[in-house]
Amino acid sequence: MDFLFSLCILSFFLLLGKILRANIKILQTLFLPSAIIAGFIALACGPYGLALIPDWVIQHWSPLPGVLINIVFATLFLGVNIPGIRKIWDAGGSQLCFGTIAGMGQYFIALLVTGLILVPLFKVHQLFACIVEVGFSGGHGTAVGMKDAFKGYGFSAGGDLALMSATVGILTAVIGGMILINIAIRRDYCTHLSVKKGIPRFKKKGLIPKDKRFSIATATVALETIEPLSLHFAIVAIAIAIGWAFLSGLQAIHSEFDKFPLFPLAMIGGLIVQKISIAFKIDKYYDKSTFDRILGFSLDILILSAIATIKLDVFIANFWPFLIIMATGITWMVFCAAFLAPRMFRNFWFERGITEFGMQTGVTAVGLLLLRVVDPLYKTDTAKAFGFKQMIYEPFLGGGFITAFSPMLITKLGIWKSMTASLIIMLLFFLVSYFNGWINLKPDLRRHE
Repeated sequence: MDFLFSLCILSFFLLLGKILRANIKILQTLFLPSAIIAGFIALACGPYGLALIPDWVIQHWSPLPGVLINIVFATLFLGVNIPGIRKIWDAGGSQLCFGTIAGMGQYFIALLVTGLILVPLFKVHQLFACIVEVGFSGGHGTAVGMKDAFKGYGFSAGGDLALMSATVGILTAVIGGMILINIAIRRDYCTHLSVKKGIPRFKKKGLIPKDKRFSIATATVALETIEPLSLHFAIVAIAIAIGWAFLSGLQAIHSEFDKFPLFPLAMIGGLIVQKISIAFKIDKYYDKSTFDRILGFSLDILILSAIATIKLDVFIANFWPFLIIMATGITWMVFCAAFLAPRMFRNFWFERGITEFGMQTGVTAVGLLLLRVVDPLYKTDTAKAFGFKQMIYEPFLGGGFITAFSPMLITKLGIWKSMTASLIIMLLFFLVSYFNGWINLKPDLRRHE
C-alpha cells in the first residue's frame, strides 16, 4: 500500500506540473515539459527543501528511473519498419555523421576540460568527463542506469552528478532550443516557419483545441480477447527479458560485465523481437502509437522521479567543476547547432540541426518536439532522416554500448588516450560526410530548399 500511495503522490505532482504549464505564461514561453516542472516542485518539497514529502515516499520513488529506463529503451525499435542499410544511409547518412560528431564531441570536449582544468584544480575523478554525454545525450534514464557502473569504478558521485547533468541538459534542450528557434524565425532560417506564422498558442499551453486533436493509438486486437495495451506491454516485457538473458550470459563470461547496465541490451532485445515479428508477419498486429504511449508514460514518470530524488549534497560538493563542465557541454552543442549544422547539411539545415540539438542535450522526444515546432507537418525530410539515423546511432551512443562501456574505456585508457580516440572518430565521420558531398563550407543560411 505504501508503494501505491507513493505513486498517487507522484501522480499528484505530475498533474500539478501540467496545471502550472497550462496557466503560467513564463513556463509556456520556456516550453518546459510538465514532468520537469513537477520534478522540481517535488524536489523543493523533498528532504533537501521543505521536507514535506515523507522519506518512505522518496524511498519508493528512487528505484523507478532505473526500472523505467529499460522500458523506454526496449520500445525504441518495436512497431518500426526496419529498412535496409542502403535506404537508411541514403536518407539518414548525413544526419548520422552530424549526430556522431555531436555525441562524440561531448566526450572530447569534456575529457579535454577534465584533463586540463578539473583534475589539476579540483582533483575530480577522471570519470567526471562522462557525465556530459551520459546526462545530455543519454538523459535521466541513462544516468540512473549508469549509476552502478560509476560506483563500480570508484566514482560513487557519478550517478547523482549525471542525473543533475541530465536535468541541465533537458533544460538546455527546451529553453535553449526555443531561444535558437526564435532567433531562426527572426532571421528567416526556418523553411516553413516565419515571424508572421509564429508558434501556435495551443502548443505553448499544451492543451489541444477540439478541431486539432488526434488519436493517440489504434486497437489491433479484439477487446474481448485482450486489452491492446496489455498485449503491447507484454511484447515490451519480452524484449526486456531477452536483454536480461544477454546480460546474464555476459556476466557469466566475465565479471567486468557485472557493472554493465541492462538498458542497452533491452534495446537490442526490442530489435530482435521486432525482426522476428516481421519475419513471422506478427508485426501487423503491433501499433507504433501504443508503443510510443508506453514509452512516453514511462519517460514522464522517469523524469519526475529522477529529478525529485536527486541528492543535492553531492551536487553542492562538486558545484564548481560541475558548473564548468556543463558550460563546456552547452557551448559545444550550441556550436554544433549554429555553426556545424549549416555546413554539414545542404538541405533544411536548421530543422535538422535543432532536432539533433534537442536529442543530444535532452532526449529523442525533445528533439522531435523542437522539430514539430519548426516543421509541424513534417514537410521537410528531417523526421525521416532523424528516424533512420537513430536506428544506427541509438545502439552505440546516447545510452548505447559506447555510453555503457565509456567508464571502463576511460579507466583503462586514461583521459588523453580516450580524448584522442573520440577525436579520431569525429574526424572519421567528418571525412565520410565530406566524401559523400554533404559538406558545404560556405552555406547560405537563409536558403530554403
